[in-house]
Amino acid sequence: MSKEEKNLEDVSIWIVEDNPHFRQTMKNLLNQSEGFACNFAFSSCEDSLIEMENTAELPAVILLDIGLEGMSGIEGIIKFKEISPSTHIIMLTIYDDKNSVFEALCAGASGYLIKGSTPESVIEAIKEVLSGGAPMNMHIAKKVIEMFKQLNTPRSNYGLTAREKEILNLLVTGMNKKQIAEKLFVSFHTINTHIKNIYEKLHVNTRGGLVAKAFRERLI
Repeated sequence: MSKEEKNLEDVSIWIVEDNPHFRQTMKNLLNQSEGFACNFAFSSCEDSLIEMENTAELPAVILLDIGLEGMSGIEGIIKFKEISPSTHIIMLTIYDDKNSVFEALCAGASGYLIKGSTPESVIEAIKEVLSGGAPMNMHIAKKVIEMFKQLNTPRSNYGLTAREKEILNLLVTGMNKKQIAEKLFVSFHTINTHIKNIYEKLHVNTRGGLVAKAFRERLI
């Protein structure tokens, strides 16, 4: 298979990052990783949105910083999802405060990583989000749990079964489908079916949105 043919099969990843050195480092990492291609790396949400509105090849995943000049990364999430709802957004930022995490997840981010994450963990995060996961390290997951537990809102009921509630609890701790299946001693297919049902009942389409809703409406 030629390099050109292989590139057609690679998963398209975009980067939006205003630090030129870090942006180029991440671009090189992705292009050297089997199965991924990063043909676009932007310094601003504005530039990436222009490209997104005019390209026929939308990205599968965007690695997005928060503290950008002009439009912030969190504002950008909403714009990106309006154009391409199926594109996954993974935040890759220095900001680990509760407000940034909360706002990013509620805006539609599928994952949240802190700069300084190893190259291997970034690649694994992309693979995880493409398989339906919500990558975030335990430090961020704990912040999410603490943050939503402080919200004094009435408990909602979406008709989740006992098994679905159990799986929902495991999802919000950051476990992926394979880990949940192993923990509950059931097949990956069974867990996948349960998770699809949970998404439908909660009317969400991203794991970030699922986590935000679970805590905001006291589903766990």
